[in-house]
Amino acid sequence: MFNKYAINVLTARQRQTDGTTLLDVRTKEEWRQGHVPGSVRVSLDSIQQRRQALTRQYAGSDVLVICRSGNRSARAAAMFRDMGISAINVRGGITAWNRKDLPIKKGQ
Repeated sequence: MFNKYAINVLTARQRQTDGTTLLDVRTKEEWRQGHVPGSVRVSLDSIQQRRQALTRQYAGSDVLVICRSGNRSARAAAMFRDMGISAINVRGGITAWNRKDLPIKKGQ
């Protein structure tokens, strides 16, 4: 089934390459284990407390949201949309990203 709020990792990679911001909502430890180069970490737990700053920073622009499997990022994308930010979930998350052998950076 088509979901207008979700895209696959190959489309996400292309969109990120074209300049769309990729927000990673995983924990700091998960981030250190491997993340998409150029992505920005915004933990799921911090979204509500950072609501005003995130809205100022990303309102009016598209963002992609990724996690390990796509579940947390789907919730986070919905939260961002409720804040007026155009957010799209990356289906399959980092797990799918790794399966497609797309670039990953480890550490900070």
